[in-house]
Amino acid sequence: HNVFGKAPHYCVFRGTISDAPDFDPSADAETLYNAMKGIGSDKEAILDLVTSRSNAQRQEVISAYKSNYGKDLIDDLKYELTGKFERLIVSLMRTRAQHDAKEIHDAIKGAGTNERCLIEVLASRTNQQIHDMVAAYKDAYGGNMEEDVITDTSGHFKKMLVVLLQGTRDESGVVDADLVEQDAQDLYAAGEEQWGTDEAKFIMILGNRSVTHLRMVFDAYEKIAEKSIEDSIKSELSGDFERLMLAVVQCIRSVPMFFAKRLYKSMKGLGTADNTLIRIMISRSEIDMLDIRECFRLSYEKSLYNMIKDDTSGDYKRTLLNLCGGDDDLAGEFFPEAAQIAYKMWELSAMTKVQLRPTVRPASNFDPAADAQALRKAMKGFGTDEDAIIDIVAQRSNAQRQEIRQAFKSLLGRDLMKDLKSELSKNLERLIIALMLTPAEFDAKMMRKAMEGAGTDEHALIEILVSRSNEQIQAMNAAYQEGYKKPLEEAIQSDTSGHFCRILVSLVQGAREEGPADNERANVDAQELADACNADSDDMEMKFMSILCTRSFPHLRKGRVFQEFVRYTNKDIEQIIKKEMSGDVKNAFYAIVRSVKNQPSYFADRLYKAMKGLGTDDRALIRIMVSRSEIDLFNIRKEFKETHDASLHEFIQVETMIVSLTSCGALWVCGYCTAV
Repeated sequence: HNVFGKAPHYCVFRGTISDAPDFDPSADAETLYNAMKGIGSDKEAILDLVTSRSNAQRQEVISAYKSNYGKDLIDDLKYELTGKFERLIVSLMRTRAQHDAKEIHDAIKGAGTNERCLIEVLASRTNQQIHDMVAAYKDAYGGNMEEDVITDTSGHFKKMLVVLLQGTRDESGVVDADLVEQDAQDLYAAGEEQWGTDEAKFIMILGNRSVTHLRMVFDAYEKIAEKSIEDSIKSELSGDFERLMLAVVQCIRSVPMFFAKRLYKSMKGLGTADNTLIRIMISRSEIDMLDIRECFRLSYEKSLYNMIKDDTSGDYKRTLLNLCGGDDDLAGEFFPEAAQIAYKMWELSAMTKVQLRPTVRPASNFDPAADAQALRKAMKGFGTDEDAIIDIVAQRSNAQRQEIRQAFKSLLGRDLMKDLKSELSKNLERLIIALMLTPAEFDAKMMRKAMEGAGTDEHALIEILVSRSNEQIQAMNAAYQEGYKKPLEEAIQSDTSGHFCRILVSLVQGAREEGPADNERANVDAQELADACNADSDDMEMKFMSILCTRSFPHLRKGRVFQEFVRYTNKDIEQIIKKEMSGDVKNAFYAIVRSVKNQPSYFADRLYKAMKGLGTDDRALIRIMVSRSEIDLFNIRKEFKETHDASLHEFIQVETMIVSLTSCGALWVCGYCTAV
């Protein structure tokens, strides 16, 4: 098994659980019987035995247990164990088909439907696995799975599920080049090329063509549409149908990557989705768990092993860790399979044409004088009408706010900023004042805040300088000089040191090249970066700085610098940065690479880190929400939802303890993202 269909060079087996040598089902049955005999049970003995046998061997143990003791092993396990540990062990004892059938049954029984479970299972299983699951469902529940799914779902979502339930995807491996081009053109015509979407065409092609064929279709589609099939699906489809089609595409590209993302979402955000975690760890432990682990470490900042370790506890945790099979952070290795995935991810990034979407736009029928009068009224007398202030400030563009500031002074002879500071307090004051500053003034203030006092907020310095255009950086430099009577570069040099200081000084020049991609030069850049990996750390960091801090983002992205780096080194540049560098230098280069690849995703990650854990980094939250609200905050919301399976709106409400919209203008700036 291999994530991109090429034969791996080392072995076929990519699971973490395999047949135990010298297997004796009667001896195992006796061990389990003794572990559950008397008062209490030996949970360690149970989990160690169950997780060191393959599923086929567990079925033999069940038979031996009944033959030797006249009892049902699963019934005894249910009686002796409790909670999530019981669910995990009992699920391991079922056949794969029985387990899938039960998951589907549980997803559609009762009042609600677990659409995400239906999507995950049906999008990822082979034809044979689907046939076995359907048969196991009929045997266990006496019903027809297709009929039950039809009863519980609707629309195009239902139609695609029914197609997948047939288990008739072409598995011949034969590819017709003419049909590839035709399918790519048909998908384009069914979506991007017309007003409205021909969903039936998407269903027919994505539900029936072979994996190899569809991978070639996706490549052809990107050339026609100048965007990935995923981006087209996101813009053309919606709801559960969109999620299902995206899951199908992700599984076509890489089943292990699909499950790595599902596992990450199950353990991040608001609580742990234990059913999802259990389902994936069981179903993939004998198939491709090693590949999933590689994809997990490639995509996130820690190993799957450590993620499970930090997010679970007790015997439940020990069982999951046994299924995981090892800690990739400890091993520190990077496999060719992960490099292949990295290369494909960079290719997709280079092809994607992103339409940036703000959440705050200029208000129609704008009247700065009326707004100035309304703000004065909200602050006159006893108490302050915070609702009125939020309604005006958060629903005007920054340029309009500057007109309001001027009108306030011209009409009322008062300084609006001073009045707001005296009437508001704490984070609401900080947020409203931030919105009233010009972008250059705000960036200059944030740079100042990051460096004043005893400590330095290096993450803020990196975030601002990495993500701003030359024009924005130059405007920020001028605002800093005017506001603090000191060059920003000088302030940075006083507050930082070493290679990190040099990186920031390079970025603060606002002199990054702005030309298009140069493929020939990109190949040279990639070779120089690859060669630098063999140099000492100082030379390596200087070479990385000379390229990453000066080349244009289109050149680094579309010029294939990072793709060619993978080809030269068999490693992903993000992993090299994490492994070979440290501290603020590592964080700076990593931020540049993430921004080149997908800047909205970079900011979504920054927002998540600002709100997770003990306490909220309110300054970071305000900085990002304000600075991106008129640029790409809608895109950031989409990335946040996709990565963390919870809306940015929900996170802001929970993490800032906001009871209503009046409590913090951040929800206005976010743009009512509940539905995203």
